[in-house]
Amino acid sequence: MWRARAPDPGQIKLLQAARRRFDLNPLVIHVSYLVNLASADPVIRAKSIAAFRGELERAGAIGAEYLVLHPGSHRGRSVEEGIADLVAALRDAAAGFRATGLTVLLENTAGAGSHLGSRFEELASIRERAAGLTGLPIGYCLDTCHLLAAGFDISTPAGLRATVRSAEVLLGLANVRVFHVNDSKTPLGSRVDRHANIGEGHIPLAAFRRILKHPKLRRKPFILETPIDQPGDDRRNLDTLKSLVRP
Repeated sequence: MWRARAPDPGQIKLLQAARRRFDLNPLVIHVSYLVNLASADPVIRAKSIAAFRGELERAGAIGAEYLVLHPGSHRGRSVEEGIADLVAALRDAAAGFRATGLTVLLENTAGAGSHLGSRFEELASIRERAAGLTGLPIGYCLDTCHLLAAGFDISTPAGLRATVRSAEVLLGLANVRVFHVNDSKTPLGSRVDRHANIGEGHIPLAAFRRILKHPKLRRKPFILETPIDQPGDDRRNLDTLKSLVRP
């Protein structure tokens, strides 16, 4: 839904207590998938700006460190026009907003249709243009399924080295704050975003081991976004990843 309510103060206190008890850090939340800040449709654009402002305010209220945003779709226009509209919408949504410790993370995409963000150059351009207009700290969230589908061959040692090198040059690894770790139901370069359980798609377990243990990535937070087809799939995926990083 476009509508959302402010979080209950009592629930915020319970969340903060749970974070302290279980050392849950950082807290990463995801913007509604309805939001398309790159849209040229005036109705969708206005709703997206208002919805994203609400996401910012809720993230600030609960003390989240990161707010993950899909760059959106530029359907019917050029990439440059889409990026310009996205940055202007970010500016409008963030006007007057202040929250200490909150960073917006642009998530890479699989590149389906007119979706922005499948190329590191596009993500870097959005961040660079928005930096001087919004006052928002902006970084990146990289999704393993989206990387493979977009053409980054993270399934092989050489492909992972090339991907990390490209991210280092174009994004700055210090700006890559979070990873979404998912297998892909579709193959390299498919440009189709379909998440799979770990070890059940086109990214082999050996590749996940290399990603998790890569010296430049191993201290990044990794978050699962895998399907839950059967009860306990989330726990099984987590246990699989843990087994890959044990000595």
